[in-house]
Amino acid sequence: MLTFIIDALVTVVGVTTPILLAATGELVVEKSGVLNLGIEGMMLIGAVTGFAVALTYGDNMGALAPWLGVLCAALAGAASSMLFAVLVLTLGSNQVATGLALTIFGIGLSSLVGAGYVGAVIPPFDSLFPDSLAGDPLWRVVFGYSPLVYFALIMVFAVGWFLNRTRAGLILRAVGENDISAHSIGYPVIAIRYAAIAFGGALAGIGGSYFSMVITPMWAEQMTAGRGWIALALVVFAGWRAGRLLAGAYFFGILMTLELYAKASGFSFLPSQFWASMPYIMAVAVLAFMSARDVTGSEAPACLGRPFLPST
Repeated sequence: MLTFIIDALVTVVGVTTPILLAATGELVVEKSGVLNLGIEGMMLIGAVTGFAVALTYGDNMGALAPWLGVLCAALAGAASSMLFAVLVLTLGSNQVATGLALTIFGIGLSSLVGAGYVGAVIPPFDSLFPDSLAGDPLWRVVFGYSPLVYFALIMVFAVGWFLNRTRAGLILRAVGENDISAHSIGYPVIAIRYAAIAFGGALAGIGGSYFSMVITPMWAEQMTAGRGWIALALVVFAGWRAGRLLAGAYFFGILMTLELYAKASGFSFLPSQFWASMPYIMAVAVLAFMSARDVTGSEAPACLGRPFLPST
């Protein structure tokens, strides 16, 4: 029984990590007053980039190749987010339509670039801890994860501290709450939002690379399977707060783990498609409930999704 519980906990943490990374980046983006619906596309671009780099340099760089892949995935995610930023912040395009276009672009680009990598395998990350801890039947629940799992947890707390405890975080939140006022006292609203979008894109890219480099160290088309949309719903579910984001991420992680264990145990009274759809059903239900009850009206950044018009 203890072994089963530990296996379940390890699985929950593993499947939660990519959506936690993407949602943490999107939290910063939305706190600046910008709504980026292109998370799924950025994750796929990061996934194929990280895998391609790790595979290309695996023989020459050995254990360092996965790290180079993650770095390049972050850069690719940030670069793709800059396409969104230029269109939205500089050219004034609609944020919702542009974000959806970024998702479609990311799906198509990743499929094109990844066509030559189907079936290839890359070297895994080396463990941060000795095998006596990482492989121990009990201690692996703490020490047995990929380095990206610990990075995701650090980023959640770092973002929470940045937003609530630093002057720069206060300025970013001020831009999201009232961009006109922030502009009038001299803060560079557009530059701040560019930086926030780049940060969100980088974390989305790293989250995508987790799929292709950790969960299944091989490439397959659309392997994120809609997790970017769950990350987007997670930010709303968390009320735009980093602490709640962590709890919400593991809630969705438990739902995704239930799908895996339900199918593995052979529950026959419900079709496997039901368990596969459960996280997405819950995401839609949460968004619908919160919208109907207007629970998040006072918590959402006031300028979220609105164009910046300093002349008005």
